[in-house]
Amino acid sequence: MTFKPLNENDTVNTRTLLHEAIPLTGAISYGTYGTDNIKTYSHGMFQSVYDYPVLSSSANHIFDITVGMHPDGLIGSSDEQYSKKRNIYNQMAQVLMGYDATGSIQKFDEDGDLLAAGAKMEECFVVPFSRLLVKDEIKKETFSMDIGIDAGYDLAAAYTDIVTITDLSASTEYRVNSPAGDYGILYATGSSMAVSSQNTASFDGDTYWYAGLVFYQAGIAVLTGSVFGSQVTTAPQMNAAGEDIDAVLTGSTISECGDALRNRIKNIQFNNTTELNSTVYFCRINHNEFNYSSNPTYLDNSKIRVKTQATDEPVAYITTIGLYNDNNELLATAKLSEPLKKSASNEFTIRARLDY
Repeated sequence: MTFKPLNENDTVNTRTLLHEAIPLTGAISYGTYGTDNIKTYSHGMFQSVYDYPVLSSSANHIFDITVGMHPDGLIGSSDEQYSKKRNIYNQMAQVLMGYDATGSIQKFDEDGDLLAAGAKMEECFVVPFSRLLVKDEIKKETFSMDIGIDAGYDLAAAYTDIVTITDLSASTEYRVNSPAGDYGILYATGSSMAVSSQNTASFDGDTYWYAGLVFYQAGIAVLTGSVFGSQVTTAPQMNAAGEDIDAVLTGSTISECGDALRNRIKNIQFNNTTELNSTVYFCRINHNEFNYSSNPTYLDNSKIRVKTQATDEPVAYITTIGLYNDNNELLATAKLSEPLKKSASNEFTIRARLDY
């Protein structure tokens, strides 16, 4: 068998990013299956949303919803599930925001400027998306969420007053000061957003409210509770009892808070990202190489089968490329779609690509 070594000029490493559009209609979260596709747990720390009824063998996990509240905010020690809401905030902030110079867990910051004394988000809905959807990460500047903020509570979720939350300009303005990777700022816009110069940003002359953060590699969206409160002209009723967002966050269980958010979601969409790393091997076959076969059937009575006269060129057919290590142990093979006729009068460069 004949081997030919590959040098550094014969290999190249490449990276390809593949994207899929992921549309999550509101029907998944609030209506088509009632609550059959919503799974709650005895621990009561989050609820899970599936695309089919939970008991169906076809059901796929889509995203979770939980609530985290910092003790410096609205929540008090006597409020519903105080310890769990506080612990969830600390856990998520620890993982996503990290620690400051004093060793304290950093709060979620609305504009991502951790060193400045900007506003902090102390009451948050946390929405981790399934890795099945996110793949390697959410593509920057593709995240969008539409929520209904009509004043009344409509169990049919037929809301018409819509606030759109997006990671506007995130492809160039994302933050890198998180231990969980890159994240972008979520901005809210809509006709019923409150008029205020606080907690807002301006793009092309339009005003947007800071609405939360989206962590791209982690696949987690953190939504501030104020998007249903101080940021809108009329705070909507968040449950059938007619309670506003502050009352629901402090007086309801995490699962009930999740129900309040789910019933307001009209649409979520983003593009995911799959990172495909490849090594391309350029197998160069010169005119004077691989013109003979090591297959025993290539010879007949010590004569080359493909030659009828002594002056004929030797001919071989290339069907497979093998990649070997330094000990000549076969590591990978690449099959050609059809045999290539090789003789002393031609030569080839065959690309063998390994994806991982």
